[in-house]
Amino acid sequence: MTASEISPRDRLIVALDLPNVEAADAMVARLGDSATFYKIGYQLAFAGGLPLVRQLAEQGKKVFIDLKLHDIGHTVKRGVESIAKSGATFLTVHAYPQTMKAAAEAREGTDLKILAVTVLTSYDDDDLHAAGYRLGVSDLVAARAQQAQVLGIDGLVCSAEESSALREIVGHRMRLVTPGIRPAGSGAGDQKRVMTPARAIAAGSDYLVVGRPILEAADPKAAAEAIQAEIAPALVA
Repeated sequence: MTASEISPRDRLIVALDLPNVEAADAMVARLGDSATFYKIGYQLAFAGGLPLVRQLAEQGKKVFIDLKLHDIGHTVKRGVESIAKSGATFLTVHAYPQTMKAAAEAREGTDLKILAVTVLTSYDDDDLHAAGYRLGVSDLVAARAQQAQVLGIDGLVCSAEESSALREIVGHRMRLVTPGIRPAGSGAGDQKRVMTPARAIAAGSDYLVVGRPILEAADPKAAAEAIQAEIAPALVA
């Protein structure tokens, strides 16, 4: 499937950042057919949520496992091999060359797609410098994107602020998945690099990850549909 063939509904990834499986099941039920793609991250995975991956896949949903793997190559390979059997669509790893190489090799022959996390969207230049990096966000994102492309990674997790620049580096063969999305009128929360759905798509993002604006809405289904409605015009702009 080319990027242009992805429907507005399928571009929205709902982050199931919830405390337990019961809450996740309830949210999936509330969203119904308004959501086709879900993210399972640390909170839910460590609360017994990984079996939900197969359950959702059997319901015809897609699942993004956001565990940001980073370890020695052998350990990453074994982890990716296990996740590839779960029915997941996307899996994140941190964009360190050894980690990306191991993950790319381990997913060969499967349907799993590996996404490399360039720089977390809660980080800015000051955060990177405090952590010992000499590069700022833009330069580090660009360097890691180039490495990911060479190593055969399927896509990147990046801020929408970097999407346009990354398209110049990786073209359209790699998927760009963007967290830190906040619909018009929403607060930024703990994110430092945020953008509205329409602007993110126009900038070059393929998929948008949205959690709290949907999970905390009085009507999550209406919130999801509103975001999809924001996405649609940007695809033809």
